[in-house]
Amino acid sequence: MPAELTTVVLDCADPAELAAFYAKALGLEITYQDDDTVHLGLLGFQRVSGYRGPSWPDDAKHAHLDLRVGDLESAVTEFEALGATKPDFQPGGADWVVLADPEGHLVCLIPG
Repeated sequence: MPAELTTVVLDCADPAELAAFYAKALGLEITYQDDDTVHLGLLGFQRVSGYRGPSWPDDAKHAHLDLRVGDLESAVTEFEALGATKPDFQPGGADWVVLADPEGHLVCLIPG
């Protein structure tokens, strides 16, 4: 019997703040919350003491999120208004844009 994916969890310093960013960016609702954990359905955020986000570009990054958007330019503007940053290094050319969420986790916006 195959396993069932229940949650993808991002470690972070402030789960409530990071969950608020993704709730607005993705239009999701909080489904669970305590002092150290917040879930937005299958996407979770967990407090890790002394957490430092990944840098970019860096071969040590472990994972990133790919998000399909209708209008790439507008989506980049909206994500930046929510607190995302756009690193100088952009390997996708016009195919996608790499952003970092407020704690440094990478997000690739892909037009679709």
